[in-house]
Amino acid sequence: MSLNTRFAASLASVSALSLLLTGCVTGEGTGNGSVAPASQADSTVTIDYATYNPLSLIIKEKGWLEAALKDEGKEVEWVNSAGSNKANEALRSGNLDVGSTAGSAALLARSNGSPIKVIDLYSQPEWSAIVTTGDSTITSLKDLEGKSVAVTKGTDPYFLLLQAFQAEGVDKNSVTIQNLQHADGRSALDNGQVDAWSGLDPIMAAAEVESGDKLIYRNLDFNTYGFLNATESFIESDPESAQTVVDVYEYARQWAHDHREEAISIFKDKAGINRETAEVVWERSNLDIDPVPGEKQVKVLEGVGPILVESGDVPAQTDIDKALDSIVEPKFAEQADPARAAEEVSK
Repeated sequence: MSLNTRFAASLASVSALSLLLTGCVTGEGTGNGSVAPASQADSTVTIDYATYNPLSLIIKEKGWLEAALKDEGKEVEWVNSAGSNKANEALRSGNLDVGSTAGSAALLARSNGSPIKVIDLYSQPEWSAIVTTGDSTITSLKDLEGKSVAVTKGTDPYFLLLQAFQAEGVDKNSVTIQNLQHADGRSALDNGQVDAWSGLDPIMAAAEVESGDKLIYRNLDFNTYGFLNATESFIESDPESAQTVVDVYEYARQWAHDHREEAISIFKDKAGINRETAEVVWERSNLDIDPVPGEKQVKVLEGVGPILVESGDVPAQTDIDKALDSIVEPKFAEQADPARAAEEVSK
């Protein structure tokens, strides 16, 4: 289902209200210091922002969520996620109500007992690939045997790497995998500490633009969707706020689709990247998707599951199967109304 078809009825009203809407983040590898506990439902919704999720930066900058939740008597607390692994840690510990991750990372977390459900899809990006320096003689995954690769475990680049090794017949045990947060992985590559890096945008795009690094392996099928996840306790105790979060995300996705230049400018400024890098990321970010999580995403994750078990990241396939049966909560995206969000933030 295309974005234009799904939201055709509300385009006119949303466009008219967009002029009334008013509203920080550095690179992916940095945090925001201490993290306050997430709300237990009463007064604060704690949600993440991340450079790998451009919509989160736009929503935060514009102040849309604060405006939409005001009538519910709620405040918003923003927490920076340096990667899907960090978002999952915060969700599991109760330091986030809502967090953005790759689909594969959400499956990993749910399979290992984290009580999260995906309530919305914010993009279908090709945000991960395997990277070498511009002057490297490595041209294929086979060339990585006996060499070292940096990657952040528990994130889409990690699962892309494992799936790529399997697809290309490379024994993962023949490659030294260094577990580094995304920004540190880029630094390790450019400093010659590793031979390759399984990267994540926008840091990966910056490496291409600024350092002349090159992508030696790309596979869109091994990039899972952008999942917006909520804890079960938040969904059960505060479904009204959960619906508002999804409404605002859907408004933001539509707004970004219709206001490309301004959206890229906000993304550039808040991610701390240059315009060329932002353009590269935007071209690899597909916002024109059906936001309702369901069978299509589960099917993608079914291919990831056995790899998580084989790698030792999940104890057993039965844990994967249970997670696949319970990870999706589609009702919020099914009921999403971007025009309703626009009305709230324009008050």
